Amino acid sequence: MTTLAFAILLLASLAAYVLNRRAATGIREGGARLHSVSKYHGLFALLLILVPVLVMILVWLVVQGPIINAVVMGALPDGTLIGLDTGPIDLILAEIRSIAGGRIFGEPEPWKLAAAERLTDLRQRAALGLVVVTALLCLVIMVLARKKVSAGFRARQGVERIISGLMIFCSVVAILTTVGIVASLAFETYKFLRLVPLTEFLFGRNWEPQIPIRADQIAAAGAFGWIPVIVGTIVITIVAIVIAVPIGLLSAIYLFEFAPRRIRAVAKPLLEILAGVPTVVYGFFAVLVVAPAIRSFGASLGIPVAPNTALAAGGVMGIMLVPFISSFADDALSAVPQAMRDGALALGATRAETVLEVLVPAAIPGIVGGVLLAVSRAIGETMIVVMAAGLMANLTLNPLESVTTVTVQIVTLLIGDTSFDNPKTLAAFALGMMLFLVTLVINVFALGIVRKYREAYD
Repeated sequence: MTTLAFAILLLASLAAYVLNRRAATGIREGGARLHSVSKYHGLFALLLILVPVLVMILVWLVVQGPIINAVVMGALPDGTLIGLDTGPIDLILAEIRSIAGGRIFGEPEPWKLAAAERLTDLRQRAALGLVVVTALLCLVIMVLARKKVSAGFRARQGVERIISGLMIFCSVVAILTTVGIVASLAFETYKFLRLVPLTEFLFGRNWEPQIPIRADQIAAAGAFGWIPVIVGTIVITIVAIVIAVPIGLLSAIYLFEFAPRRIRAVAKPLLEILAGVPTVVYGFFAVLVVAPAIRSFGASLGIPVAPNTALAAGGVMGIMLVPFISSFADDALSAVPQAMRDGALALGATRAETVLEVLVPAAIPGIVGGVLLAVSRAIGETMIVVMAAGLMANLTLNPLESVTTVTVQIVTLLIGDTSFDNPKTLAAFALGMMLFLVTLVINVFALGIVRKYREAYD
């Protein structure tokens, strides 16, 4: 039924477009002078139907489930839910949903069967109501839009107002989403800091997020110092950036300025293919090829190397980041005005001097953007680190040791059925909050560099 509602909306929007455009064309052919061309009359009708009805459908789908669940649970026999916490009530609702979906295990109680039938009936009625309301609303708006067609109607301004409203709405949604993410992290971090002192979290040098399963279990008290985790993140990121930035930047300079067209036509697509390789493939490459090669080379030199190392994870991650930096740098170099390049060459500069003294400084904002994207990608990478660097939080700056990162620990802490009221689970949100603050500082620093050099080359 939901698909039918969307189909009705699409057909009604297209029909309104065709109807209003033909009506406007008829007025113009009758000798009257239209304020807006015919296509704007059609677009106005299309948007006038599409936007409000689509919003209505989405709101209907969002509120439909909670309302139906509340009605079904409220109609259960008296005393069924008395004394039950949120968890058991959710289990009962999940069982009723399973029965309504045809997944019946054992012999359910008669009241659960009746609740499942009621749930199915309410869902069918809600779906039918959605289709009917969608069709009626589309019809009413179509009639109103058709009456708007006239020689003096400002259809273009109407279309622009609707599109402007959509842009403002999307901007507000993006801002509110960011605020919501930060607020949720801050709230859960506050709950974590009520259980773990801030000084222990910020300055502790041990990361063992364990909780006792029994009251007499002392060994699992846990340690929540985040320094080993952030140090591991920094080590892997530095290794990746040290490899990715020179290779990416130099490859972009070569392909942009020095490579023949045939080589550029082949090399650039091949280089960008690396951006589409799944990270799990890079992880397998790190585990099966890079890590054994590093261990063998270290053994030949008499240097002890751990089975999982930051060097293997960071090196493969650097290869993964090369296309991002190369693509951004190439675009930034292409955006430099040709007059600056021609002027340098006319003054007698060589091509290498032109690149180093003119093009690269002028393209610094774009290059910094590419490096910033690579840093963010390296900080947020999980799969390669899990497979190549390990899960142990070791406080070390040695890239030949096993380390872990913030994102890996967040995933590890949120796996399982641990409730969200203990330090072990809440620590994931505290790590997420600190990672957000670190990324924010990096962004502010990068924006400062971009603004500085943009002022110099305006």
